[in-house]
Amino acid sequence: MLKQIGTQAKDAAAEIAVLSTDKKNQILQTMADELLKNSKKILDANKIDLKNSKDLDLTPALIDRLSLSEERINGMANGLLKIIPLEDPVGNITDSWKTDEGLHIKKIRSPFGVIGVIYEARPNVTSDVSGLCLKSGNAVILRGSSYCLDSNIAILEVLQNSLSLNNCNKNIFQIIESKDRQDTIEFMNLTEFVDLIVPRGGKGLIQTLVDNSKVPFILDGDGNVHLYIHQDAKKEHIIDIVINSKVQRPGVCNALETLLINSQIYQDMGSLIIEELLENEVELFVDEKIKEDFPNLNLANESHYETEFLDLKLAVKVVDSVDQAIEHIKIYSSGHTEAILTESKEVADTFAKSIDSSVIFINSSTRFTDGEMFGFGSEIGISTQKLHVRGPMGLEALTNERYVVTGEGTVRG
Repeated sequence: MLKQIGTQAKDAAAEIAVLSTDKKNQILQTMADELLKNSKKILDANKIDLKNSKDLDLTPALIDRLSLSEERINGMANGLLKIIPLEDPVGNITDSWKTDEGLHIKKIRSPFGVIGVIYEARPNVTSDVSGLCLKSGNAVILRGSSYCLDSNIAILEVLQNSLSLNNCNKNIFQIIESKDRQDTIEFMNLTEFVDLIVPRGGKGLIQTLVDNSKVPFILDGDGNVHLYIHQDAKKEHIIDIVINSKVQRPGVCNALETLLINSQIYQDMGSLIIEELLENEVELFVDEKIKEDFPNLNLANESHYETEFLDLKLAVKVVDSVDQAIEHIKIYSSGHTEAILTESKEVADTFAKSIDSSVIFINSSTRFTDGEMFGFGSEIGISTQKLHVRGPMGLEALTNERYVVTGEGTVRG
């Protein structure tokens, strides 16, 4: 089964690689229209997944990720429409020069070919990554969670029909329908067909890739996200940014997981920060300093500082300086996103230069680590590695560079 899917994807990749930008944009428009037209079909499938999930003891955060609504389907359609005006990277000449021998050398962006995406819980990823792969000239093979399979299949059928309506190969988008974990392992070893794998999941999925994959992959790691409030932070911004970072959508990878408060800020308004978090039903794990003032709160231990909660839970610690905050983050960071609130350019620069994470925010919510917020349209993931791309991955990240060299009967002497 997997080899057949791989063969079909390879054939489809050859076709999509030469599609014009206008044709790809036309398909994206159709995909968005068809999602809206078929929202009932998609929501009915999602209801089946939600019903089945009751037997799986999923966390509230996972159920939130799994759940679809008319509003979320509208968001999926809008995400596809936002890709249309983005520059098509395929064929872009990033550099060119002429050698002494008379060779004209061009460095040109090209699709990878076949991209595999393994993802957990979120059925909206099915449309997001399909749209990005289409615009970047890649075929895609999708492997979603078993507990959202009905939703993913329903969405994929709509997207494949959009390809057919435009007289294009429907196998540009494919999904692995098997629920067998061993098929996921086999998928990671389809080097003959798959050029790149992008995982969208937690530590367990990443470790499975590290242990088993022969296909090259991009680490879309977990988000153990930190926010440090420096002593000179604007007090009128603190509560809004902390609450937005933690509470707006606690089950996503850019949500805040550890809050570090400078001791002077804690002295001035620590109680207000803690009480506001509790008012928003956030379960707190605090250090001994905060525990003295709030004896009913949970005392934090090592595991809390290491955890991506993906829930209304937060570790909170008081530090005396930016250096202490940096030291803590260096120990526990997953390399995803960190933020600082400060009015000092020097302190902000020190923080940004000292911490080796994919995204650093200064005086902003952590919730902006997102391809759409960065102007990439949707995103295929957020890379926490250093090769070949880092941070939110949009269209350009789904291409690589090759050389086209033109001579005039040129031979090497």
